[in-house]
Amino acid sequence: MSDACGCSDDEPKSGGSEETEEATGFWQVTEVRAAAVAGVLLLAAWITSLAGGPGFVTLPLELGALLVAAWTFVPSTLRRLFKGKIGVGTLMTIAAVGAVALGQFEEAAMLAFLYAISEGLEEYSLAKTRRGLRALLDLVPAEARVLRNGIEATVSPSVLVPGDRMVVRPGERLATDGRIVTGRTSLDTSALTGESVPVEVGPGSEVYAGSINGTGPLEVEVTSTAENNSLAKIVHIVEAEQSRKGPGQRLADSIAKKLVPGILIAAALIIVFGFIVGEPALWFERALVVLVAASPCALAISVPVTVVASVGAASRIGVLIKGGGALETLGKIRTIALDKTGTLTRNKPSVIEVVGTSSVTRDQVLALAAGLEARSEHPLARAILASTTDRASVTDVDTIPGAGLEGRLDGRLVRLGRPGWINAGALSGDIERMQHAGATAVLIEDDGQVIGAIGVRDELRPEAREVIAKLTAAGYTTAMLTGDNVITATALGKAAGITEVHADLRPEDKAEIIRTLQTRQPTAMVGDGVNDAPALATADSGIAMGAMGTDVAIETADIALMGEDLNHLPQVLDHARNTRRIMLQNVGLSLLLIAALIPLALFGVLGLAAVVLIHELAEIVVIANGVRAGRISGKTTLKSTQPVPSLEPAA
Repeated sequence: MSDACGCSDDEPKSGGSEETEEATGFWQVTEVRAAAVAGVLLLAAWITSLAGGPGFVTLPLELGALLVAAWTFVPSTLRRLFKGKIGVGTLMTIAAVGAVALGQFEEAAMLAFLYAISEGLEEYSLAKTRRGLRALLDLVPAEARVLRNGIEATVSPSVLVPGDRMVVRPGERLATDGRIVTGRTSLDTSALTGESVPVEVGPGSEVYAGSINGTGPLEVEVTSTAENNSLAKIVHIVEAEQSRKGPGQRLADSIAKKLVPGILIAAALIIVFGFIVGEPALWFERALVVLVAASPCALAISVPVTVVASVGAASRIGVLIKGGGALETLGKIRTIALDKTGTLTRNKPSVIEVVGTSSVTRDQVLALAAGLEARSEHPLARAILASTTDRASVTDVDTIPGAGLEGRLDGRLVRLGRPGWINAGALSGDIERMQHAGATAVLIEDDGQVIGAIGVRDELRPEAREVIAKLTAAGYTTAMLTGDNVITATALGKAAGITEVHADLRPEDKAEIIRTLQTRQPTAMVGDGVNDAPALATADSGIAMGAMGTDVAIETADIALMGEDLNHLPQVLDHARNTRRIMLQNVGLSLLLIAALIPLALFGVLGLAAVVLIHELAEIVVIANGVRAGRISGKTTLKSTQPVPSLEPAA
């Protein structure tokens, strides 16, 4: 909780105190239990008083209620005073002592009772959101099976070290991060990434702690200890970053910290005024009421409760938000710049069209292209190799930088490359059609004669068009940034519903485009977290997509989408907008409350009991409103229902 508000002995910790972690239920919070006891005693005193009971019965009940409730904040307030720190607990302690001095035992007990309730609710709300975050660690199983010296043994995940070989049976969770050695299966990663569709994996695939194995047994080589796996990193980073304050929280804290000493000075002046006018008792009482009326506890907790609830909720659907500062900034964003490859597209190019001359078949074109690309690691090569099982026996293959490949087939020179390096000839019209369809076109030449062309395209994600439509409908401006040629980029942008397309860009060019967009509106950049690092760093909010297991993305991005479902983008933007709206509501309500109660208290319109009741009820409202920021659905509502017509094969 805020230092200006809380009564804890130490500075607030993002990870939560021992008590917070132990308090798994509402009635396990110390302040709540104490308030319940005090409430019972107060109720008994009130019933006794109504029944005409003697004072020697009601007074002990009221004093008992006061002592029990005050125990939750007075001792810690005194310890803080010895350290030179004052807060709302100081104001409440002074007000309670003053009420006792005036003989208003019932009012003093009511003040302590209500304040204990508000403190308990605040503690419970923070504990609940933190428990929800740390519950991610419970996804790690209590035991793991490993192969050591050829023998399968059951061990604790905490003893796993890189190089160990885990055995994961169907239906079991992975104990830590690793790389599949043998086996194929589908993994349920919904608890980590928020994506409900299982991921198909096989030998060489990276897998992460907490994932649920589907149908096939696996042997997995451990790549991370339990303390440093992806799941633990998410929890540790969120806990550490929750304390990062945005402008709204810094403003609220600043006002609250300055208001407390100001209130004490004002109360002292009111008492002095009472002596001057000859009514010290009356004005002493009003000074106490002003102390309570001007208490900024609701203001001080208005933003922290909201931030903790919001960040914790986002983490549970696979979205990592770096604290209040990142959250507030994201709520202000109005322009979204998206990288093309791997963000708007699948980053899995595929062959969409093959054209051959009259004397050459489609299969012959693909076989020759596959023979040339057999040892290439380029994405375009993988697409061609995946499209055919036939490969021509091409030898002496050389790479021509920026152009293509050439080699020998039965003594003849064969080449594959971009238009321009190879003359398209009669296939010029086919090449242009492929490019307008959003494909990268390559030509194949045999002994100086063009024999065919292949169109390879990185398809848009199925949800891309609907996501862009949703962003546009919500008032966001969208732009696409890519290194592709203008014709291909424009075609893909049109298919996605993006009219502002920036093509032929290098990484540093993307950062410059971001700076230009920022002159118009607050801008976010969505990319892969590595290749788009300059643009992500330049943007007001850097959003890394598909960041699960990517240390660079998790560490450097303001926001990290753990999975690759683009639906999470409008979801987290809506969440940030809603959170910022709640922050402003809480701050505004808190300031309005103080402004209204001070004059009413000063001129005696409201007494101590009424001010205490109104003030603490308002604080409960602020806490409840802040907790609303923790409501976020793990389901993505946007689903692709239609193909993208403008990106269908041209022939």
